[in-house]
Amino acid sequence: MMYSCYDPIQIIDHNPQWSILFKQLRDILLKELECICIGIEHVGSTSVYGLAAKPVLDIDVIIESKEDLPEVIKRLSKLGYFHQGDLGIEGREAFSRVSNDVPWDDTNIIRQQHNLYVCTKDSEELKRHIAFRDYLRANPDTAVFYGKLKKKLARKYGDNRKGYTDGKTRFITNVLYRLI
Repeated sequence: MMYSCYDPIQIIDHNPQWSILFKQLRDILLKELECICIGIEHVGSTSVYGLAAKPVLDIDVIIESKEDLPEVIKRLSKLGYFHQGDLGIEGREAFSRVSNDVPWDDTNIIRQQHNLYVCTKDSEELKRHIAFRDYLRANPDTAVFYGKLKKKLARKYGDNRKGYTDGKTRFITNVLYRLI
């Protein structure tokens, strides 16, 4: 099932399979993006062991410079992704899937829901993603608190994504303020 911005917000307990599913997606992406991508990072809540999350992986593909983006767009389209632009967040290019079996390979299996972003190595947004992830990994009590906050926000806001996101953003901003 494809993720829709109209679906109710669902936060579930951490699933240890998320890291395995990320590695499977990463391997497919690396094969297509070899020689142009300098790294692929699992970011967001699903990348933090024990953290409750929406069951949607966040993946950052890291490239050397913005000049590489046209080639990355071309290669990702071969896998079934389409470019959406930065969606109002400078330094992060978003991609969506044309179907549930993207990225395409010879298996044609349904893939874990995921958000795919492409960032240059010096992107401030990439730095934020990595700093927040690493902080939560190093501070499990904060990760547990954040998971409880997200569950509370999901109950409070239901399908109001703006309310949910605004509530999370305050927490994230406070953590990043101390780090960056």
